[in-house]
Amino acid sequence: MIQYNFGRGEYKDWVVAEADFSPNHLKKFEAIMALGNGYMGLRSATEESYFGEKRNLFVNGTFNQADPTEVTELPNLADVTQIDFYVDGERFHLEVGEANDYVRTLNLKTAELVRSFTWTSPQGKSFKFDCRRFVSLDERHLIGMKVDVEALNEAAFIEIESTINGQTTNTGAQHFLNGIPRIYGDDQLEYTQTTRQSNVDVVVVSQHHLSKEAAVDKLMERRKVGVSYQFDIEPGETVTLEKLNVIYTSRDREFLPGGANQETIKQKAHQTLQQVSQQSYDQLLASHSQAWTEQIWGRYNFEINSEDHFDQLAVRFSIYHMMIMTPDHDSRMGIGAKGLSGEGYKGHSFWDTEIFVLPFFIYSNPKVARSLLTYRYYGLESARAKAKENGYEGAMYPWEMAFPDDGEVTPLYGDIDIVTGERSKIWTGLIEQHITADIAFSVNQYYEVTHDEQFLNDYGYEMVFESANFWASRYEWNEAKNRYEIHNVIGPDEYKEHVNNNAHTNYLSYFNLKLAIKYYEYLSEQSENVFDQLDQTFNLKANYEDWKEKAEHIFLPAPREEDEVIPQDDTYLSLKEIDLDKYKKQTQPRTIYKDYNQPQINKLQVTKQADVLVLLYLLEQTFLKADLGFNDLLKRANFDYYEPRTLHDSSLSLSTHAIVASDFEMMDMAYHMFRRASEIDLGTNMKSSKEGIHAASIAGIWSIAVFGFAGVRLTPGGLSINPTLPKQWNSMTFNIDWQGEQLRFEIDQDNCKISKDSMTELPITIQNQVLKLKDTLTVPLAFQYN
Repeated sequence: MIQYNFGRGEYKDWVVAEADFSPNHLKKFEAIMALGNGYMGLRSATEESYFGEKRNLFVNGTFNQADPTEVTELPNLADVTQIDFYVDGERFHLEVGEANDYVRTLNLKTAELVRSFTWTSPQGKSFKFDCRRFVSLDERHLIGMKVDVEALNEAAFIEIESTINGQTTNTGAQHFLNGIPRIYGDDQLEYTQTTRQSNVDVVVVSQHHLSKEAAVDKLMERRKVGVSYQFDIEPGETVTLEKLNVIYTSRDREFLPGGANQETIKQKAHQTLQQVSQQSYDQLLASHSQAWTEQIWGRYNFEINSEDHFDQLAVRFSIYHMMIMTPDHDSRMGIGAKGLSGEGYKGHSFWDTEIFVLPFFIYSNPKVARSLLTYRYYGLESARAKAKENGYEGAMYPWEMAFPDDGEVTPLYGDIDIVTGERSKIWTGLIEQHITADIAFSVNQYYEVTHDEQFLNDYGYEMVFESANFWASRYEWNEAKNRYEIHNVIGPDEYKEHVNNNAHTNYLSYFNLKLAIKYYEYLSEQSENVFDQLDQTFNLKANYEDWKEKAEHIFLPAPREEDEVIPQDDTYLSLKEIDLDKYKKQTQPRTIYKDYNQPQINKLQVTKQADVLVLLYLLEQTFLKADLGFNDLLKRANFDYYEPRTLHDSSLSLSTHAIVASDFEMMDMAYHMFRRASEIDLGTNMKSSKEGIHAASIAGIWSIAVFGFAGVRLTPGGLSINPTLPKQWNSMTFNIDWQGEQLRFEIDQDNCKISKDSMTELPITIQNQVLKLKDTLTVPLAFQYN
């Protein structure tokens, strides 16, 4: 079972632990204990193999299409982690014999996975195993492994078999041509593989060091190469195997601009392997852990004094996983919905990145945020192609994105329809179009927080103008009502397909047009050179008139007079209402599909995830807030109406609701939702993370703490702070970046202290009062628990 209190001393509230081994829970721990460094991600399968395990090694940005009938996905590379042990000729595993003192830990501070236990064979021979592993942040191509085996009571004959196994697949789909194996001497392996369709070359090399002399067998099977070490072990003796693995691909930045052939990649891999092999596992681990201290925890340190230590662990878990899944080294790559922890969603990027993950980097490391938005810029050409294919103009971003030039990669079919027994059609890639406006929103959010003019000049203006052109061509004129509308879409609430005038989509598209208008007017007055270049390419003057005309006539669903509720779409408020109590209390998501199919759910007043609420939360951060008349009464009315109808069947949903609940000082509800969001992956539900962690939900843990409890918010007037800590939290400290300065926050139940290094005066709105921050500012908090 999962445990949270194994950390001691300096590692208190840093350790996630598996306290007992169960073959039924393999996939849960493989995912939540995944290792990575943004370049590659390694699912934490055990060394010895078990039925039901899933071994995954991904290198970011190496997409491939296994078959013309399937969409492109991140391919599962050859596995380097399987090490099989044989005791007196019998293969060791924990389902035979007796295991004691079993514990596997992920130390978030050092980013090392450790597994230890004692095991007694059916013949009564006892051994102590200690298995360690890390994916280096110091040398991003390195996976380090170390195994200690100690004989406790009797002598035995031991065989350790270590391989590079290219027999891996993506749930049966084989992405690679037959690989080329090679063995050098008695201790070095090499495996070269090439993806079938995208022609990405991958080279994996492994170096072994055994602390004891042993007989060696060399193994070479189909798509597999390995070595086997055989030796006698005496009672009280410990034998150590260290295995260092180095991975390179032809997509790596080292080989830009022209790429590299297999021979060049192999030379580079062996050169790196030779360098790291000069050091021991412990020395390499020390350099890796130091990199985590300096690059990660020194920058993103987040301290919470809570009645429940789980809360501190949860925020660190959030930051840890955002670090290991984000390709901060390469702007040609995005973030998958499962990070690099599993095959779920095939490694594709969704709106999750811009709306849920990107804010962390915008406020914590703008350089990485810029890189992630640049990835979307590189996809602009394929977004234009998608728009053209669908009869529109401008840029229509794909719902799921892989290689920037791949275009739409959403699968066409999904789960079985519970009523018809047929495969359900996936409509999101065709009609869930709000992502185009969501990306435009994020461009503006990034700029307002960073004031990075160069990004707008190089990328941002073009992204906003072309997305505005899409919406201008997408609108449909309703002659009878004298307005433009948007028909046949899916909004963020994916339980409502083929709806007209989804509020989120209409309002965000309107924002997109108004942002393009704002940027146009600024450029034409303030930056003639940039304006002239863009005008020549995109005919901005003609588009500008079109944007203004469309913006004046686009239908924006208005709040009902009787209760201020904004209709989610044209029909939602008139749909049949049912008792949702059992679905609201569900322990697994999407149980409604056991009773209804999608066409039936379409006719019920039930919501999958935040839709109108995420609209209100986003747009209140923009220059449109006053024009649209969004206020707290409106937001509260919509929260009270939609939350009881929202099942939170998407992991994206809870963070928005928790933040909005915090805005209304509904702290019991907000804290409850924080815990629910934290427990999606980190909780005791052993089925929740089988296909990988939930990247947006994990980012949402941090967002609830910062945007919810600390009340940090981008507003039309600048930075606003309105802390309301839950009663369970005594204090919190964290940093954010704001327009080139790093601000340090110390918040407790009574006061909010903000400090920075410079003496430049910075206006900040705290509890609706504009104050000036020089170096330090302390403000008493108005909200107090009775």
